[in-house]
Amino acid sequence: MKIFFSVGEPSGDLHGANLIKALRARHDNLELVGYGGPKMQAAGCELHEDLTQLAIMWILRVLLNLHKFIGLMWRADRYFRDEKPDAVILIDYPGFNWWIARKAKARGIPVFYYGTPQLWAWLPGRVKKMKKFVDHVLCKLPFEEQWYKDRDCNATFVGHPFYDELQNQTLDQAFMETMQNQPGPLVTILPGSRTQEVAKNLDAFLKTAKLIKQQQPETRFVVAAFKEKQLEAIQSKIDASGLEVEAFVGRTPELIKLAHSCLACSGSVSLELLFHEKPTVIHYKISKFDHFVQSYLRKVKYITLVNILWSKQAFYDGEYFTYDPDNAEHEQVPFPEYLTCEDRTADMARWITTWLQDNDAYQQRVSTLQTLKQKVAGSGASAKGAEYILQHMVDENPASETMSKAA
Repeated sequence: MKIFFSVGEPSGDLHGANLIKALRARHDNLELVGYGGPKMQAAGCELHEDLTQLAIMWILRVLLNLHKFIGLMWRADRYFRDEKPDAVILIDYPGFNWWIARKAKARGIPVFYYGTPQLWAWLPGRVKKMKKFVDHVLCKLPFEEQWYKDRDCNATFVGHPFYDELQNQTLDQAFMETMQNQPGPLVTILPGSRTQEVAKNLDAFLKTAKLIKQQQPETRFVVAAFKEKQLEAIQSKIDASGLEVEAFVGRTPELIKLAHSCLACSGSVSLELLFHEKPTVIHYKISKFDHFVQSYLRKVKYITLVNILWSKQAFYDGEYFTYDPDNAEHEQVPFPEYLTCEDRTADMARWITTWLQDNDAYQQRVSTLQTLKQKVAGSGASAKGAEYILQHMVDENPASETMSKAA
């Protein structure tokens, strides 16, 4: 059987690789091709293009790269026409993947969306595309299945694949011992996986670190860089800050595990922070214009998945408001978060300093994370997703499975 993947985000590349491993463990005659990243390639997918190199944000950058996306769309369509794969699997990356889904559907190829985009959070009207172009919606979060079913989509909850990776992580013990032998509590800075996120958020994190250092001089800081080509820019900002901060590439799991607490850009990393039960302050810097626009588009109170999973009222009705963890009238979520166009570094520093100085406050935050982790951090999504996909491929195209076995 032949499966075409379309995956554009670095996190999607990780989930795609784990899904590929689970598929191959259950079927010994699969041809896996398409768009993805280096982890999927290492797992056995024949890449037509490394789409993670185009993991871009905001409308202007999309427009500047539109010709590339159009070329990739037509290349995929030719493959669908000439090779007729048995299924197309999409992971996240909705802007481009709607095009891929549309082309696959027009060719009569079943479409599986594994790891659905957060349509319930932004522009929920896009669910019409999901209903029209996607045959099987495989959901990561517990509440998503009913949300999609209420909108007439064929949805099934399989779990969040990120927890499969976390359960199987092997940490570099030698590196961890070296770091643990240094004095002082460690605060890990996670400025994001995208270069734009690093550019927007790292300055605020370093300014926050400087404020913390003034009150807790023994505190150490490290920056976890997602990729090597970001390191030069990160080091430049560190040098300009005047702080003694180390930066590492490829050490995110170890640096989270080692941390007393963290400063993080909003993203899927919040699930890893929950898994390791690390009190964290979330920050996401946007422009005043973006802050105005998103106030009309966003349909959830929080930008952090962990906070959404914790809250019983994550969705809001009526007038939009900006969540502020320092507002006593707003509910206290596990991770204080700041979606902001302003300077909130003093507020972020106050949270971390409190956790460093007040062990009761720190342990109370850890306890909240432990409780939530027990409810939502289950493993097995890759296995469940693979079993669902293979079963429905056979159900929808039994001749393909017969030919596969004969081969």
